[in-house]
Amino acid sequence: MGKSLHKATSSAGDNPPGKRIRRSKAICSCNSPRPPFLSAHSTFSWYEEDMWTEIAKFLDGKSLVMLAATNRWFRRAIMEDTIWKFVCLRDLQVPPSPCVAFKWSKLYTSAFDGSHSYMFRQQEKHIDWMRIGAFSFDSSEAILAERLAFPGKIRTKEAMEKMLQSQGCCMLENVKPGIWIADLQLVRCPVCDLNMCDGTMQTLDARHIELFLCEDYQNGSWEYELVGSHDVKKRADGAAGAIFDPKHLEDSSTAAVFDYKSWIGKHNDWQPKAMIAFHAVAVNTNLQENEGLHVKYHAMRAGTDGQVVSIRISQQLL
Repeated sequence: MGKSLHKATSSAGDNPPGKRIRRSKAICSCNSPRPPFLSAHSTFSWYEEDMWTEIAKFLDGKSLVMLAATNRWFRRAIMEDTIWKFVCLRDLQVPPSPCVAFKWSKLYTSAFDGSHSYMFRQQEKHIDWMRIGAFSFDSSEAILAERLAFPGKIRTKEAMEKMLQSQGCCMLENVKPGIWIADLQLVRCPVCDLNMCDGTMQTLDARHIELFLCEDYQNGSWEYELVGSHDVKKRADGAAGAIFDPKHLEDSSTAAVFDYKSWIGKHNDWQPKAMIAFHAVAVNTNLQENEGLHVKYHAMRAGTDGQVVSIRISQQLL
């Protein structure tokens, strides 16, 4: 090994000074072409509006608001009204409404912020409530019923009180079409002293989706009017109320409401039950021994001769 090292040193020393040693060519690895998705001109961007529009369709309202609060770009993209229309219709599970007077983001907030009609009026009478869901009116008429059986042919020319006595239902005209939201309210007896009476009243409370955003409703200009009342002067098995769009009375989805034995519960089940369809809503609470019911129908109009924007069907024990 010593000889070899010496020979190599001597050989290197024989080269004339100033003359560089020629180096052999280095071994190079293969060069693959650069993938186009890694090129500078096609770098991934988080700010792709079409992408976030699709992502937004899978988020709930709270998540959308949080995303919109991230920065100005997200606020502009996420607050697009088409996104909130999609989310509102999806969560309410109703068909599209032809036109609305407010932004869909405001309608969504009004529908899902936990507000109900007794928060605006008669708070001292309110006990409890539950959200039933949403349905739609395609026509400008509504059938209000205190029975869950199919009403058959409605004799619209009869007086309101006579219709209630003979058919257990009545027709309401000039109803505002569109999306309606239904709640079940439990309130104190409205005719007794609050401190002396433990009586309660069940109310099927339905309203147009735009109602809570209307200034005349907020300032108390619009009030409920009694449109009919009726006494059931015999034992009632249950306190029931229903609202139907007569245009869709024979639809398959409405038929599920009339199949009340499948959803009202057993006779000893005292919890309120509700059923909602695309164009109808109904409630029922099974009752213990009683002497009958007093049923009242109220409607709220948008002004003196305006469209009906809210409906209530109330029952209390006689």
